[in-house]
Amino acid sequence: MHGYQVIQELESRTGGAWRVSPGSVYPTLQMLEEEGLISSEEIEGKRVYSLTDAGRNQVESQKERGRAPWDEVVGGGDETLHSLRDAALQLGAAAMQVAHAGSTGQIDRTVAILNEARRQLYAILAEDSAGGEQSTEPDQ
Repeated sequence: MHGYQVIQELESRTGGAWRVSPGSVYPTLQMLEEEGLISSEEIEGKRVYSLTDAGRNQVESQKERGRAPWDEVVGGGDETLHSLRDAALQLGAAAMQVAHAGSTGQIDRTVAILNEARRQLYAILAEDSAGGEQSTEPDQ
């Protein structure tokens, strides 16, 4: 498969629940190739990837251990986490819509709202952190 086919296959196997970005697939394919688990060749202008013998052995080893990663996504998983992911994606989509169609003032207000939301999310983590430790917001 070429990279885009890998992306489509993962999305297909999870019923659309796992949407992998090219920014994560292509570096992973490169890493797997460097580890000797896959090989690639140029076919009709596209880089096509195939499992090596070592890669097939790794796949068989994983099968013996249990479920495939996409089975965990499809197998129901934690509905609360799915709701959080969906809400975050919808928020991101709304922010991008403002970026594309909003005025400078609307964009400034959106940035302020997103910054405040981020602060509130870290405050939630700080409330519930074990042992009274305070969670800190990473530097920007």
